Amino acid sequence: MELWAKALEFTNDPVHDDITSNLLQSIEILKSIEEVPDSVIQMIEDVETINPTLQFVSDNLLIDTRYEIPTIVTDEEGNISASRFIDGNVSADLVDEFAEVNEPITITRSEGNRELRNYIYFGESQTVKYLRYFPFIQFGILAVLIGIGYLTYRSINRSEKSNLWVGMTKEAAHQLGTPLSSLYGWIQLLKEANKNDDETLSIVYEIENDVGRIKGITERFNKIGSEPELKSIRIDPIIDQVIDYMVRRLPQLGKKVDVRKNISTTAKIRLNPELFQWAIENLIKNAMDAIKIKEGDSFISVSVFENSDSLVIDVEDSGTGIDRKYVNEIFKPGYSTKKRGWGLGLSLTRRIIEDYHNGKIFVLQSEKNKGTTIRITLPL
Repeated sequence: MELWAKALEFTNDPVHDDITSNLLQSIEILKSIEEVPDSVIQMIEDVETINPTLQFVSDNLLIDTRYEIPTIVTDEEGNISASRFIDGNVSADLVDEFAEVNEPITITRSEGNRELRNYIYFGESQTVKYLRYFPFIQFGILAVLIGIGYLTYRSINRSEKSNLWVGMTKEAAHQLGTPLSSLYGWIQLLKEANKNDDETLSIVYEIENDVGRIKGITERFNKIGSEPELKSIRIDPIIDQVIDYMVRRLPQLGKKVDVRKNISTTAKIRLNPELFQWAIENLIKNAMDAIKIKEGDSFISVSVFENSDSLVIDVEDSGTGIDRKYVNEIFKPGYSTKKRGWGLGLSLTRRIIEDYHNGKIFVLQSEKNKGTTIRITLPL
């Protein structure tokens, strides 16, 4: 812009007008002299027409129009005399705006004996405006890349932990297989040896039931990490079976807890019975562990109902509740509030509900020393 201002100042110098005027007068004089060849007159006219000095300024000193720097020229009184690369009206406010962006350039010219000043105000070209935002774009792209890297790292870390727990469960199931087979053999021998002893046979049958339950647990572990077989079945028999089993355990735990159920649907959904039973069992067991008192209004409630296009299961207890800061942590592998807990129960429950049954499990509400409600939603 300084170069353009100097060029403008140079081209507005009155000396150029004087030179042009003198050349035109010289041409007229030469035309009146017959001895002067026409070729000489034509040569002088060509020089005046080409005006190489001004042509040089125009071609080489003016700013490349690619940058289109918006410019306003004013006189000493602030009147706008010219403008370039400005869309719309040129106003005094725009002059003030340009003055805040760049210091105006002063050019001088002579008019007779007077020396006049003009001021060139200019803003920023689109190129400069784009470049001003370029660092923010770079930082934005960098932030996105860092975010993607962080999410990828978390995903890999979570996958590694998940695979570790899956491997442990499968290995536990494999290790339990051999002693279970032996136990079934010993049970058959006891049956044969005590055919006539009803009391002993009743004990053997109870042992067989417990061994059968252990076998069911090993089958659950084996299904973790594999694609489960889903069947379209009603949910209430599974809930009844789990509740009956857990109620029988209450006397052993030394707790007096009222276990309630409210099943208001007969809809069928696609489930893997063994895995789903395990998930509900884990939730009820955690609810029992959360109830510390041995008497009073202690309860566990299991409610099942339909809500739009999903089946909702609420497991509520009157236990100690969950601290708000741990609400999002309880389903993570390894999290446990028990001294000897491994933190696998709720983690496996979430895997069963979300990964195998395309459902959702979350803490619906929890209040310290008043209880917790965990909700499961399954697609119908």
